[in-house]
Amino acid sequence: MSDGFLAIWSDIGPEHETDYLHWMTREHALERLSIPGFLGMRMFRMLGVVERRYFILYELENAAVVGTPDYLARLNQPSDWTRRIMPNVSNFVRGGGRVHEISGTGHGGFLGVLPFGAGAIADAEYLAARITKDDRIVSGSVLVTDHGQTAIPTREKGMRAGDRSFDGLLLMEGLDLAAVNAALASLPAALAGAAVAPGPAAYETIFALDRRSL
Repeated sequence: MSDGFLAIWSDIGPEHETDYLHWMTREHALERLSIPGFLGMRMFRMLGVVERRYFILYELENAAVVGTPDYLARLNQPSDWTRRIMPNVSNFVRGGGRVHEISGTGHGGFLGVLPFGAGAIADAEYLAARITKDDRIVSGSVLVTDHGQTAIPTREKGMRAGDRSFDGLLLMEGLDLAAVNAALASLPAALAGAAVAPGPAAYETIFALDRRSL
């Protein structure tokens, strides 16, 4: 990964899901990657739940990208399709900042996500290094949110209700679902006040886009 990130969760009802997926893959991801500093994105779907819950992870050149005039201008001028989608998403959780630590190499097809609180960065760093020794786990990373820039008000944010954020994320990437679930089961269910974000869960990759392919 690069030095910065933007991570977003959202739920979408079944009646709006196809429209949401087409919006993300046919407009929104391309729009975001046209912004200076946005390098790539991956889209994941949570496994083992009834809800249609999605997790989006953008790679940024650095943590400052989430507060740049170019990005904020786009957030303040949402497209017609974005204005149609935003009222239909729920459980919206968003945070951007810096990639604090990476262990291992590359990306897996399955992702485990464990949110952590502000006081648990050292614990998350230790766990990221430890889990990369597990069978079929290829990498672990620690992401730390910049709350000041994440909380900047924008027109797009005003179209949603009840936005939340998180202090940090421990990500683990594996070659199969069983490996990611085993890694999640070996970790604490929470690290120092992480209740603000969704709990630990496994996801499958459903879409990816790199700026170089545009």
